[in-house]
Amino acid sequence: MGLPEQVEKLELPAMPASDFWTETQWTVLFSLLEAVLPSISRPATSSDDTNHVRVSEAEYAQALQLIQNTMKNPPSEEKFQEYLAHCPSKEPKFVESVKRTLAALPGAAQRTLGGAMGTLATRTGTLFLTGYWTPVHLQPVSVREKMLQGWQTSRVPTIRVLSKSLSLLAQKCAVQTSPLFRELTDYTDMPDFQTHGEGFDFKFMQFESSGSPAVVETDVVIVGSGCGGAVAAKVLAEAGHKVLVVDKSYYFPPSQLPMSQDAGCQYLYENGGFITSDDNCLNMVAGSCWGGGGTVNWSVSLQTQGFVRKEWSEQRGLPFFTSPQFQNSLDKVCDFMGVSADKVRHNHRNKVLLDGSRKLGWHAATAPQNTGGTEHYCGQCHLGCGSTEKQGPTVSWLPAAAGSGAKFIEGFEVEKVTFDESTGSKRATGVVGKWVSRDANGKVSTPVEERTTRQVVVKAKKVIVSSGSVSTPLVLLRSGLTNRHIGNNLYVHPCNFVGGYWKEDAKPWEGGIITSYCTTFEDLDKAGHGVKLEPTCMIPYAILTGMPWQNGLAAKLAQLRFRHFGAFISLTRDRDTGRVYPDPITGRPRVDYVVSDFDRANTLEGVIALAKICYVEGASEIHASLPGLKPFVKEDHAEPPEKSMADLSSSQHENGLDHDGTLDGVNDPAFNAWLAEVRKVGNAPPVAIFSSAHQMGTCRMAPNEDEGVVGPKGHVWGTENLFVADASVFPSASGVNPMITNMAIADWIAGAVSKEMKTEA
Repeated sequence: MGLPEQVEKLELPAMPASDFWTETQWTVLFSLLEAVLPSISRPATSSDDTNHVRVSEAEYAQALQLIQNTMKNPPSEEKFQEYLAHCPSKEPKFVESVKRTLAALPGAAQRTLGGAMGTLATRTGTLFLTGYWTPVHLQPVSVREKMLQGWQTSRVPTIRVLSKSLSLLAQKCAVQTSPLFRELTDYTDMPDFQTHGEGFDFKFMQFESSGSPAVVETDVVIVGSGCGGAVAAKVLAEAGHKVLVVDKSYYFPPSQLPMSQDAGCQYLYENGGFITSDDNCLNMVAGSCWGGGGTVNWSVSLQTQGFVRKEWSEQRGLPFFTSPQFQNSLDKVCDFMGVSADKVRHNHRNKVLLDGSRKLGWHAATAPQNTGGTEHYCGQCHLGCGSTEKQGPTVSWLPAAAGSGAKFIEGFEVEKVTFDESTGSKRATGVVGKWVSRDANGKVSTPVEERTTRQVVVKAKKVIVSSGSVSTPLVLLRSGLTNRHIGNNLYVHPCNFVGGYWKEDAKPWEGGIITSYCTTFEDLDKAGHGVKLEPTCMIPYAILTGMPWQNGLAAKLAQLRFRHFGAFISLTRDRDTGRVYPDPITGRPRVDYVVSDFDRANTLEGVIALAKICYVEGASEIHASLPGLKPFVKEDHAEPPEKSMADLSSSQHENGLDHDGTLDGVNDPAFNAWLAEVRKVGNAPPVAIFSSAHQMGTCRMAPNEDEGVVGPKGHVWGTENLFVADASVFPSASGVNPMITNMAIADWIAGAVSKEMKTEA
């Protein structure tokens, strides 16, 4: 095997404007972010209490012992001191990352946070919010750190949310941009020994600059190139129809994948990486690139389960889902992508989930992957797959569509669907929107003002909107549709994280992301609602951001030991819903979703279960993404691995009893006391940290217009020639990673569109 190939480094887009805040507001913000990950010193090396948090010699010695005894390649003491002394918030790239992140927030959120920063710049405001008279940014960093700690236990939820938001922001931007973090953990964005596959040579349509619209005619225009749109394109093109696929985003070939963390957020995801719910409790990620979510998802290929199909058929009035036709579509899409579990090689945390579930008597299995029957030992698919082993839309479905004549436009954001209402009905005739070219060098980092733009009108016999559950309802709303279900009924599979530190060298960013899953808790209410237990993505910004902050030293030690960390999700099949709606000023998607008491109670059961798995699998520390909860730490957590294993071996009898005759394992009284604390702290919004990578249901399928947006074959109620084919049509949450369900439904809908067109010909 050779060394990993180099990835073409992408320039980031031009910095967005940051004048939505004053210089004073920015100064206050960065003074607080500095306190999250401050420069740390000890009395022997510094007497500066203003710019450093000074820890005692005993605290320093304990931290050094932990690092030396639990890391595979611990840094020298000199390097360790350099790491502690480093202040990420002073780095230009950190500052840039923070400003990019906040520029992507809705204006209302910017004003709220900015207002808090402005208040903290005054003596009166600081006194009210912190108990100190001196404004925050003029305080020593050690005092600022104490302020953040105090806010975590405030009786005012808004203040607790502010503390959480600041710690998330600081940790995200630090691990995204810090070269010292990469150096000391050995993390790389490029998988070891990966070779780039040969990407498909898409021939995107181009347009000259002009004041008049470009007009394109086709049989079917598909708005969106993700899992639904790509499948529909292949089906319809192979049926002999002229197909045009358009997408607001751009194609990135394998030579540019996986991207760096900061570039991936900008180019591969909606809204710069995250969409935050209005209550600041839920962070959603939604793919926004050529190939959509299928370009950045994690290969999991689970078919829709029987109890979900039964619900959709019997309770939602859609018998298709219990028909052989649906199963045929499921099998068809899986066969095309070579879905299989045969070649899977599990990494550390996937083995932990399988083995821990076995030890606890729970059911777990290997998750099939859409990797064409290859091993695909890659943990970076969240940033794009450079090997082309993952059979996502850009590797499989769209090239197949091109082979049957499909055409493509990238960089084309559809404003609305056009209609002919001259006959009294609302008949779709195409779409209209704005096209933005690449620059002369093929880059998309250049400001839009310096690239060719043009209005494009697409005339089509049929329109299929496949822009995903976040964007599809906004397209329909901009098109003048008024069905009350558009944008509502949002399901997100809300997740809490649980993570553990092991003394083994986990190297968590390597290997398949989710190759195992546990189903024991998927039906907690006996009505199909519960949780699946799965490993999760270990790209640093995606996981370290979600671990609750206690203080600067603890956060820095947690990041430094990243190589020994493994994290999991309690993925909830939510019963209760939220909505997607356009920002009233910018038109960008906003999310109103509050995790219900019912759903979060199920999520918490998964947190408890994952903690038990980590315990029986030997984790020395166990963390849960619940602010205010301290981690569970085993007594021997700082002992060298060889010593702790020897102690473990000598202390156990064959009957599983300790020397004093008490049962060990999850019966450990200290561990059970911590689990009781988990329940006490709980996961109530808005302070708890929830994440979502799955959005469903915002244009749900229903047997009539009173209950949904589209009919059983995907046609939009109240219109002609307009269809939706993506996860937004799910009648409720799928309960499994939604790709296969999405593709199967798109296959069915595209087949129905083709039949309709042939009938009309």
